[in-house]
Amino acid sequence: MKQDAQLALAVHLPDDETFESYTGNTNLTVLKILRDFVSQLRFSNSHKTQNSTQPDLIETVNSFYLFGLSGAGKSHLLHAASNYADSLGKTSLCLPMSEIIEMPVEVLEGLEQIDLICVDDIQLIRGNMVWQQAIFDLFNRVKEQGKQILIAGTNSVQDLSLELPDLKSRLSWGYVEQLKQLTDDEKMAVVARRARQRGLNIQPDVIKYLLNHFSRDTAALIQYLDTLDKLSIREQRKITIPFIKEALANS
Repeated sequence: MKQDAQLALAVHLPDDETFESYTGNTNLTVLKILRDFVSQLRFSNSHKTQNSTQPDLIETVNSFYLFGLSGAGKSHLLHAASNYADSLGKTSLCLPMSEIIEMPVEVLEGLEQIDLICVDDIQLIRGNMVWQQAIFDLFNRVKEQGKQILIAGTNSVQDLSLELPDLKSRLSWGYVEQLKQLTDDEKMAVVARRARQRGLNIQPDVIKYLLNHFSRDTAALIQYLDTLDKLSIREQRKITIPFIKEALANS
């Protein structure tokens, strides 16, 4: 059971979701702090390798809690952190709670050996004491091993409404940063970039129409783009405002 469940953790990591591809200036400060947090993996481990008999001179911050409303780019930055850790030659793993919450908590056993663990959508374990205890235990094991854990949620630690006080306390130990919502121009830039990646030629006025007439949530806009892409291929039509009106009439 445990081995089979752990094999299921091999989630495909989008290689286009990096720090460099994160759009806009609204959250540049948070992005820099997060990048520096991951960089500690390199600095602290390098120091230990070169001075293995000497006491540590660099205090590694083991945890980072990132929160913000849907569409701010939390998942993108978790993937970016994992990709960046990989570029530094370190091991990393992203755990979307939406996918693993139905698995046995034993999937977390041994993960403290990984340099950077990223846990997305921590708010989903609200009301689930088994998973709250399991994340708390993983948190402690990560710290004991000198590794790092990055956790993302929709609310501040105080507003997460987690029932396990010790877990809420752990989430406050290290960095705690809030992602602000992207501006409309930044949201349009995100959609335009995703369109280019799909080889779609969508005019700015079309993207603006999407933003003004449908959900302003970035994740929802990307989902609309995916839907329009598939429909345009099936119907052999360009993505225009009239096409959007027809395709998303019931959205």
